[in-house]
Amino acid sequence: MTLKASAVAIALSSVSTSAVLAGGLDRTGQPIGVLFEEGRYVELSFGGVFPDVSGTDVALQPTGNVGNAYFVGGAAYKADLTDSISYALIVDQPYGASVEYGATTPVFAGTSAEASTVAVTAIGQYNFNENFSVYGGVRAQQIKAEVGLSGAAYGPLSGYEFEGESDWGVGYVVGAAYERKDIALRVALTYSSEIDHSLPTTETLAGGGAVPGSGADTEVTSPQSVNLDFQTGIMADTLLFGSIRWVNWDGFSVAPVGLGTVSPGSTLVTYEDNTFTYNLGIGRRFTENFSAAVQVGYEENLGGTVSALGPTNGFLSFGVGGTYTMNNGLELTGGLRYIMPGDATVASGGGTAEFEDNNAIAAGLKIAYRF
Repeated sequence: MTLKASAVAIALSSVSTSAVLAGGLDRTGQPIGVLFEEGRYVELSFGGVFPDVSGTDVALQPTGNVGNAYFVGGAAYKADLTDSISYALIVDQPYGASVEYGATTPVFAGTSAEASTVAVTAIGQYNFNENFSVYGGVRAQQIKAEVGLSGAAYGPLSGYEFEGESDWGVGYVVGAAYERKDIALRVALTYSSEIDHSLPTTETLAGGGAVPGSGADTEVTSPQSVNLDFQTGIMADTLLFGSIRWVNWDGFSVAPVGLGTVSPGSTLVTYEDNTFTYNLGIGRRFTENFSAAVQVGYEENLGGTVSALGPTNGFLSFGVGGTYTMNNGLELTGGLRYIMPGDATVASGGGTAEFEDNNAIAAGLKIAYRF
């Protein structure tokens, strides 16, 4: 059996539909699959996520939809230096949040969070032979965030605002892969390090007054992670593919100094559990130019309570995608994914809310060209 993986592997994750609503602030899953493209290759990807996440607060009032739609983009370039050495440059937006509570909930009305990141990864790969390779590189990452706490849940802290200005940090990526191209088999294990940030911070209370004790930078560390990606041909022109992603969210927090001064022990966000995110799919080449795939994703609902700034807990998703390859080397990939976030109990400040039966739709497009 012979099978070209590039002809049937539908990169649903590369069009930003894989990790939506995944653990913590995770958005893209930090893919490095571009390293395994043949020859010189460039891609641009665009994605949009449209959540419908609502609940009922402790006062039995509806929260309305608190999940803002958001858009992400990415780019990657890969080239060979020799028969054994290749490299890639990858730009993505690995983490983020976009939440806003309307006036319908007196408990959390006006509470909001907006966080974004950009990461640039430079990675090199050395192939020992046709089967084994190792790779590694550096990742520069920028992060910024704004948070507002408002509503009865926060008592005298209602009206508190946090602005963490842009900061860049540097980490690293290492990994190894095993391949058998005759059956489109590939198993790749990738480790991404923590990245430390010091965000220049402004904290204010209702009315615009500075928070006592504020002024220091806020220390934020994005978590380390491990990705296991795999694929194999299972019959002519048919590919089984999937991934397992572990993210070390345990211990992650955003704890501005001023907030801790006026309310000892308080943080904006704290995570206590690591997450495993699973994806499994089947792709098939129907013609020389067109291939398609279906994929399912899962992350366990870990129970307990979550922050009002992230009112979901695990998810189940179903995706479909297709790739059309033109004779001039241009590839167009599109994907859709339907996501069902896990039910969640929010406990923030002195307020609670129950979020149930929610959903989101994600759509993405990737344009790629082989030289």
